[in-house]
Parts: sequence; structure tokens; C-alpha cells
Amino acid sequence: MGELYGLFTGLTYITWQQSIMILVGGVLIYLAIAKNYEPILLLPIGFGAILGNIPFSSATAADGPLSVLYRVGIANELFPVLIFIGIGAMIDFGPLLENPIMMLFGGAAQFGIFATITIAAAMGFTLKEAAAIGIIGTADGPTTILVAARFAPHLLGPLSVAAYSYMSLVPIIQPPVIRFLTTPAERKIRMCYTGKGRIPRVVKILFPIAVTLVAGAIAPVSTALIGLLMLGNLLRESGVVDRLSGSAQNELANVVTLFLGIAIGGSMEASVFLTARTVLILVMGLVAFIFDTAGGILFAKFLNLFLRKKVNPMIGAAGISAFPMSGRLVSKMALNEDVTNHIIMSAIGANVAGQIGSVVAGALVLSLVR
Repeated sequence: MGELYGLFTGLTYITWQQSIMILVGGVLIYLAIAKNYEPILLLPIGFGAILGNIPFSSATAADGPLSVLYRVGIANELFPVLIFIGIGAMIDFGPLLENPIMMLFGGAAQFGIFATITIAAAMGFTLKEAAAIGIIGTADGPTTILVAARFAPHLLGPLSVAAYSYMSLVPIIQPPVIRFLTTPAERKIRMCYTGKGRIPRVVKILFPIAVTLVAGAIAPVSTALIGLLMLGNLLRESGVVDRLSGSAQNELANVVTLFLGIAIGGSMEASVFLTARTVLILVMGLVAFIFDTAGGILFAKFLNLFLRKKVNPMIGAAGISAFPMSGRLVSKMALNEDVTNHIIMSAIGANVAGQIGSVVAGALVLSLVR
């Protein structure tokens, strides 16, 4: 075998499937740079796909750096949970605490997960594969990666690409669904924000601790995800570890995301990625994303049947976990309908609720699927 690793073997032994995957990696890099689609992850994933499809690449050999990163960071779920520390440190739960009803939208917007699991299972995927596909609907990359690594590691590449691609395409995917399910009058409904700064500091400090205890008691399998998400938030809200909070938001999140991206890209081997099942996974992921958006909107419209003070149903669409993109999108759409209608704080409240809801939904899937 020694001669296989000589000069030009990468060119001599390359297959057309590997060539296509190298092109796919190039497309991901193009989308990251030229279109600014989730560049922090699509760029390293794209380059990792190139590294992983060069014949006899030392990067993906058994002891190569990408293989090592995969084993120590993805196979044992370390990278996804570490990223949650950074995400938690970036989130301000104030808008949610000031208007707790927004938590309902973070739950309702997870409907697409379970609907897609049912559809995927009916289409021939195993229950665990169907669960990993459905979880794309959380619009939460780390949760998708964790569930995929646990249930369907052979599908990790397409599942990860689908999750982060659809997150970056929020401004394209969500508006048509929102317009289809709402009327102009509904999109103009005003939602008053009661004022920033009403939440006592002690409440903001106790909130991440309480959420961790409650979620851990209900679904212990969620402890790693929800616990480290809330640890990051506690670093932020404590006010005494600014350096740790800043490091979690910047150095930790950036380094882990880089390693996560190239490790995922390196796993996108042509033999796994270039199949009809991969195309079906991408389609089902889009279905899950659309169903989640629709579920949140329809739930908001249902609540309005009973509420004296109506909510803008677009808030339901912000209940997915694509933070803060979805919240900003909904706010912008409200302004497009009425330039004096500012619902940004309510939208962000629903959006951060979606971050919690996605983790809980992922934990339920991990707990219930056997």
C-alpha cells in the first residue's frame, strides 16, 4: 500500500463522486463568502468536505486530525454542548421573562419536528433516522448534531448541512409561509412592550438555575444541553465574570465552531453523501422547518380566539430556534406592514423561548425514541 501514498495518487485515484463532493464543498464556501449564508460554519464545513474527499487524505486517515476531532468532539457530543455555553452567554432572557407567554410559542414552534418524524418513518427511514431528520426543524444546529451523532452518525454530514443551511435561509423560507398563513390585518397587530429593565437582577440570575433543575428533573438526558446553555447565561447575568462571559461568546464559541465545522465536513464522504436518501433528507429537513414555522403561527392564531388583547401571529414564527435571525425577520416584516409597529422585543422573546424549546424537544426525542 505504500506506493498508493506517493506523488499524484490523489489525482490518479480520485473518483467522479469525490470530484462532485469537492465541488459541493466549493459551493458551500461560495455561499459562505459571496452570499454570507451562515459563514462561520458553512465555510469550515465546505473546506472540510474538500479535505475529506481527497483520496488517501492524511486529514481523514484513522489517526488524522479530522478523524481525531470527530471522535473527541462529535462522536462523544462534546462540541455541540460546548457551543451552547457560548450561545447562552449571548442570550438575554429579559424579553421572555417580562412576557412569559412567549414561552408557549417556543413550544408550539416545535410541532414540525414530530410531524416530520412521523412522515420520515412512513417513508422507510428507521425510527432513529426519522428522529434525527425531524430534529432539523428545531433550526438549532448543535441540537441537530447531538441527536444525529446519537441516532444516525452515518447521516451526520447531510443532516448538519441541512440544519445550518436552512438556518441561514430563514429570510427566504419563512416570509412566504408567514404571508400564506396570515392576513395583512393580522400582520399589523400591535404588541406593546412594557419596558426594558423591569426584571430584577436576582430573577435573571435564578432563572438559568431554575430552568436547569426543572428540565433535568423532567428529562435528565437534557441536562448537558440545557445545563451548559444556562451556564453560559449565568456567566452573562452574574456580572462578576465578564472575562469568562466574553470568552464564552468569542474565543470558545469561535474555536469550537471551527473544529466542529471541519470535522463535519470531513465526514461528508461521497459514498455517504451522494445518495437518493441524502436528497430526501434535505427535502424532509425543509418540510420540518416549514412545519415548525407554520405550527407557531397557527398556535398564535388559535390563542387569539380566546385573548382579549391579541398577539401578532407572526410572533409564532419567531418561536423557532434560529436566534436572533427569526426574531429580527418577524420584526422587519411587521415594520413593512406598518412603519410604526415595533414588535422586536416580543419577537426576540419568542425567539429565545424557541432556543429553550428546541433543546427540550431534542431531549424528548432522545428520551422517547428507542
